[in-house]
Amino acid sequence: MLTPTDRLYYDDAYLTAFDAAILSCRDGWAALNRSAFYPTSGGQPFDTGVLTAEGTDYAVTDVQVQGNVVWHRIGASILEGIHVHGRIDWPRRFDHMQQHAGDHMLAGAAWQLFGATTIGLHMGNEVSSIDLSFPDGRTRLNDEEIDRWEMLVNERVQQDDPIRCWFPKPEELTALPLRKPPTVKEHVRVVAMGDYEMVACGGTHPRSTGQIGLVKILSCAPSRGNMRLTFISGMRATKYMARACRCAHSVAAALSSDLDGALPALEREREAAQGERRTLQAQLTEVALQLLQASARPIPGGVLYTGYYPFLSPAQLQSAATQLLRQDNNALALLSCPGKSGRTLVFCRGDALSYDMAALLRASGARGGGKPDFAQGSAPDDTPLKNAIAQITNEKE
Repeated sequence: MLTPTDRLYYDDAYLTAFDAAILSCRDGWAALNRSAFYPTSGGQPFDTGVLTAEGTDYAVTDVQVQGNVVWHRIGASILEGIHVHGRIDWPRRFDHMQQHAGDHMLAGAAWQLFGATTIGLHMGNEVSSIDLSFPDGRTRLNDEEIDRWEMLVNERVQQDDPIRCWFPKPEELTALPLRKPPTVKEHVRVVAMGDYEMVACGGTHPRSTGQIGLVKILSCAPSRGNMRLTFISGMRATKYMARACRCAHSVAAALSSDLDGALPALEREREAAQGERRTLQAQLTEVALQLLQASARPIPGGVLYTGYYPFLSPAQLQSAATQLLRQDNNALALLSCPGKSGRTLVFCRGDALSYDMAALLRASGARGGGKPDFAQGSAPDDTPLKNAIAQITNEKE
């Protein structure tokens, strides 16, 4: 059995370099007698960096813990007892510290404001998320509640309160006002932020809340019966807000507006564009109806209308066909327009006729289906449309 690894980050999360010895090396994984590398745990990802042994650098690409031994993936073998020098990827570590501490601040405030309990944390490369269970079973918050939550967290960040991490003795632990019970029974490590957040945690954290930086809530949405909060902290939030600000100013400028007036201006533009689209669609449908009328030819009991309409969308083609049937209950229309896979087909007839449009569509070689009076399908070219027209006109003859 290997000697437990002395986890140096417990005492100093800002330690970026250290010396150690190899305890064991198996299948590209090295166990050290002491390490500042954080292993994946509690929703926080592992550290990366470099181990240097006898002048050779080995990239640390993963860190895991088994029992009390921390293993480092280096993709090579190093002899037991060899001394190594480790260096942590500090920007990655500090980013994780900011995200993790931001999680604490949000979770603590959620407990105080809403009585919500944290049931899961995931720290991603771009955003992080917390799953929360609310006592009333709710899975959503309104904008006012989200703003109040975010504002409280950032007020506490700006207070720059101390963040303390320690291993309390059992008698001390039982007296602490923890936000939720520890998930382990031995060697419980506690983190406290100001006088408003205290919980068991083995992760890495800044020395004070001010070093967390801006905390930004991105979304709150239902997730498996609970609520999932997506957020970013620190430099991630700063970069995000810089992009959002540039985007907002660019949109406002394009709308000849200031920031406060940009959304109303955008709504006016949207309403105007929708009106223009409705007008254009009506005009296209009218043109299509005129062309349909020109294609009319008699069939037993009714009138056949056919054609390929390259200027119509599938929805517009359906609209034109529907209007045709309203005007002529004896109509049978075999129509097509451009589609995703070549051609979209619409076959329909009025109630005065008895042709089965779905059967005709299948017999033509097209893919699709529908009802006896209205069917829609697709084809790579115009062959199915020509087949259907030929079948109807041959029946006529």
